[in-house]
Amino acid sequence: MASSKDYLAFIMDQLSLLDDVSYRAMMSEYIIYYHGKVIGGIYDDRFLVKDTKAARELMPNAELELPYEGAKEMILVDEVDNREFLRELFEAMYPELPNVKKKKS
Repeated sequence: MASSKDYLAFIMDQLSLLDDVSYRAMMSEYIIYYHGKVIGGIYDDRFLVKDTKAARELMPNAELELPYEGAKEMILVDEVDNREFLRELFEAMYPELPNVKKKKS
């Protein structure tokens, strides 16, 4: 099942307290970036973030789910209605995210 553009619009609106949040469509799903780093994505109308220490501390009871077959497990974000929580989550996770790899020319 592909993610809907309506769900993408909802999540992007919920992330409106943050600067420099963007997305890229990829195979009917959406990768979410924060300050240029991949922080998570929307898969089958589920908002998933990378499995980081900060994310686990803020969501100790969150479920791990596969975004798609063969991928690493990610954390399901249940509190998508709480903009302040999402801002706190992204800001806490950001330092733990790997830098974007530069493409070789």
